[in-house]
Amino acid sequence: MIKEQSQLTFAPWIKRTPGQSATGATVVFPHAGGAAAAYRGFAAALARGGADAYVVQYPQRADRLSHPAPDTVEQLAADLFAAGDWAQLGPLTLFGHCMGAVIAFEFGRVAERHGVEVGQLWVSASQAPSTIADSPRLPTADAEVVANMVDLGGTDPRLLADEDFIELLVRAVRADYLAFNRYACGADARLAADIHTIGGRSDHRISEDTLRRWEIHTAGAFTLSLFDGGHFYINHHIDAVAELVNAR
Repeated sequence: MIKEQSQLTFAPWIKRTPGQSATGATVVFPHAGGAAAAYRGFAAALARGGADAYVVQYPQRADRLSHPAPDTVEQLAADLFAAGDWAQLGPLTLFGHCMGAVIAFEFGRVAERHGVEVGQLWVSASQAPSTIADSPRLPTADAEVVANMVDLGGTDPRLLADEDFIELLVRAVRADYLAFNRYACGADARLAADIHTIGGRSDHRISEDTLRRWEIHTAGAFTLSLFDGGHFYINHHIDAVAELVNAR
């Protein structure tokens, strides 16, 4: 029996958008440095055509600015799982963009170990967990962090000219990158959940072949879909991506 929302317990920094369906939920995991507010429109699109949407907030940004950053992706995922009454929501759909997909993958592993059903993981513009340890380390020096974010795109250039914004952005990105740089995952790590990958056809960081490497991390079905655009293709296809997720 699914509990009413008033009976559920969630940390205040887990942002809920009520949906149309009485069962299940979609949990959204932002990209490195990303705040929950950046996914408000996507959450609304998911909720319009499906179940409740929840966007998690990582430490070191927005209303969690004073919260210490976990040392590892695994610890971050475990903390996010401990912050919500996820077991009462019915089958979970997880959606993560870029680093958020890896956090969602680890969140899914924690959920499955606790007997919480995860129906599907949606991977957006992300490399597979088993490939990360052998990849170049992400930058953590201020100037290099900013340059990397500019290269990825997705950030309003007007904000990049704001020194206060840059200071907060670098703080959040560095916390996420340090955890990501410590991450290692074996090729035998799998979810029972289906994995659906999505990317931008013009993404110069994450290719179609890179997305296909996620297939080894599921014991279920695997799909791959591409949209026009680069690394942040999702900003231009919010409704279409939400419709694709809800259709599953």
